[in-house]
Amino acid sequence: MADLVPRSVDRAALERIIMRAAELQTADRDIGDNLSWDEVRQLGKDVGIPERFLQQALLEEQNRTPAATVSGFSNRLVGPATVTAERVVRGTIGALEESLLGWIEGQELLTVQRHQPGRIDWEPLPGLQVAFKRSSAAFGGSRKPFMLAKAGLVTAIVTELEAGYCHVLMQANLRKVRNTHLGEGAAFLGGGVIGTGVLVSTGVMLVLVPIPIIAGAVLATLMWGTYRPYAERTRLGLERALDHLERGTVKPGHRLPERSPSLLKQVTDELRKALRS
Repeated sequence: MADLVPRSVDRAALERIIMRAAELQTADRDIGDNLSWDEVRQLGKDVGIPERFLQQALLEEQNRTPAATVSGFSNRLVGPATVTAERVVRGTIGALEESLLGWIEGQELLTVQRHQPGRIDWEPLPGLQVAFKRSSAAFGGSRKPFMLAKAGLVTAIVTELEAGYCHVLMQANLRKVRNTHLGEGAAFLGGGVIGTGVLVSTGVMLVLVPIPIIAGAVLATLMWGTYRPYAERTRLGLERALDHLERGTVKPGHRLPERSPSLLKQVTDELRKALRS
C-alpha cells in the first residue's frame, strides 16, 4: 500500500484532494438542507478550517452578485458584451488597489483611464506602446499571455465589507469585439440570402437555390461562435488578477495550456480576411 502513495503532490492535485476530503467528511455527517451562519462556522471549526478563511468564504457568499439573466437576441446569439469576476479578499482598499495597479501594468496591455477611491478604470494602451510592450516581452523570452487585450474598458470596484476584508468586482467591456463578430456573421448570412435571390431570379435548377443561404448560415454560425472563446479568455484574465490579490500567484485552473491555434480559429481568421478584402 505504501508504494501507491506518491512521493510528491503538486498544487492542482492538493486542491483536488482537499476538496474531495471535505466532501467526504461533510457527507459523513447528518446535515440538513438549510444551516444558520453559526452552524456553518461550527462545522468549519469541526473540520479544521481556520477562522480567517471561513470568515472570508462566508463574506464572499453573502456578497455574491446574482447571476444575470441572459436576455436580448445578441446576448443569446453570441454571448454578453460584459464579462465579470468577483471575490472577497483580505486587505485594505488602498493596498488592494496598489496591488491591482501593479498587476495590470505588468501583465496586461492596459493603462489607467481614471482612478478614484474604491474604483479604477483601465483602457487599452495606444498602438505604439502595445507594439513596444509585445516586442519587449518577446525579446525578453517571456511567453506570458495578455489576457485582457480585447477589452475596451476594464473596471475594478473595491468595497470594504469589514475590517481587513474587501469585496472586489472586476468587469471587462467587450462590446466592440462582439459587434465585430455580429457584423461579420450578418454579412455572411446576408450574402447567402442575396446569392439565393440571384439564383431564383436566373431560374437555375431548384436543387441549387438553397446552397448560398445554407453556406451563408454555416459561415455566420462559425463567425458568431468564435466570440465566446474571447469572452472566456477575458474572464480568465479577470480571475488571474483576483488570484494575484488573493494569493500572489495564479491558480492552476486559471492557467492557459500551451497549444497551437485550433482549426476553427484558422478557418474563421481566413474568412475574416476574405470579408475585409
